[in-house]
Amino acid sequence: MTLFAYTLATTSMAKAKAKAPRRTLDSYTVKPINITVKPGDCVLMRPSDPSKPSYVAKIERIESRGHSVRVHVRWYYRPEDSIGGRRQFHGSKEVFQSDHYDTQSADTIEGKCTVHSFKNYTTLDVVGNDDFFCRFEYNSSSGAFNPESVAVYCKCEMPYNPDDLMVQCEGCSDWFHPACIEMSAEEANRLGHFFCEKCSSQGQKKVQSSHHGTRQSEAKVETKRRRR
Repeated sequence: MTLFAYTLATTSMAKAKAKAPRRTLDSYTVKPINITVKPGDCVLMRPSDPSKPSYVAKIERIESRGHSVRVHVRWYYRPEDSIGGRRQFHGSKEVFQSDHYDTQSADTIEGKCTVHSFKNYTTLDVVGNDDFFCRFEYNSSSGAFNPESVAVYCKCEMPYNPDDLMVQCEGCSDWFHPACIEMSAEEANRLGHFFCEKCSSQGQKKVQSSHHGTRQSEAKVETKRRRR
């Protein structure tokens, strides 16, 4: 075969390969981990830097061309990846749904995960490694959040972090961090009843033990216990 003929043949093969039809798939099985994914699934994706945690994304579309399968995804950002960085009220499993879309090889998928609404996440009895929650949408260019604000609690007026221990006042039903009411976590867990400073008849916080004839409700103390 002459050099010209060889060049022509390889060029024709390259064009034929480039023209391989693109197909939209309803699902795809990632063979190394034997997990089937489909559009709408949230997944963990392998980062280029192995020292970083897995990326969280939602699959928008799956396409194949020849032997190559790619997923169109919408990224979730972790707080530390946002312009403002991680703040005190951000939970360890919190992510933001961004406006950042991308296309990645399907083989970078490491597994499925679940991104819960904030309300549903706070009702979980156990939080697994593949459980996350989202309460904000995030603009990756401007750093703006939607909604711009959420309800705040306690004397510190901070949004709720579901990882933190909080105590509910039986009078006003507001929630307080033990440290903000000069109490240790151990003391909070032993509470029988709790009234905040505003609701206390003495004008300061007090703990009331239940020694009355009628049984009263116990103090409400809640936190998220993450599975290690």
